[in-house]
Amino acid sequence: MSAIARLAFVVVAVGVQTGFLGAALPTGQEERQPPPSLAGEFLVAAPEMGDPHFERTVILVVEHDPAGAIGIVLNRPVAEEPLANLLEAVGATNVGVTGSVRVFAGGPVKPEVGFVVHSAEYRKPATIAVTDRLSLTSSVEVLEDIANKSGPAKSLVAFGYAGWGPDQLDREIEAGAWATAEADPALVFDADRSTLWDDAWKRRTRRL
Repeated sequence: MSAIARLAFVVVAVGVQTGFLGAALPTGQEERQPPPSLAGEFLVAAPEMGDPHFERTVILVVEHDPAGAIGIVLNRPVAEEPLANLLEAVGATNVGVTGSVRVFAGGPVKPEVGFVVHSAEYRKPATIAVTDRLSLTSSVEVLEDIANKSGPAKSLVAFGYAGWGPDQLDREIEAGAWATAEADPALVFDADRSTLWDDAWKRRTRRL
């Protein structure tokens, strides 16, 4: 069994992660108008990005508020993994399960935690609506449904996420580390990963 198959697919609510970031917020600061949320948009690494974790990455922003930000890297494929292996790794029934999914490195934070970015018609209690066309679920149930052909029409399985503390992402954008672009489901699920950064960079809309 590969290393990816041994990872635990853990149920994580994005709000919990954001709450953890919020615990680091300083108190007693003057209130100020927060910048507009980038949740549901792409972050596209600038060509000058020097951090090897994020060089030429395209990230779907899942959560962005004064407490911080969370996103899933979309163009770091790791392996094509049999669904039966993933289900076995999380203790779920895998008898008769066929097929495989492409597994991505979603970011450097908590690489043992699994997420599925998917089309919005699929919804479970653990699902978070990112846009009206994109959602995210982190539960064993979504993997089981994908294996049983009752899951979302489109999906991307990732382990780990990218995370920023309070105001950190806004400062990085202001410094020119990132551009933003509209989150197009066709780029999330169907585009060639080797050209995804180029495609997203051409569509960049603004910097904060």
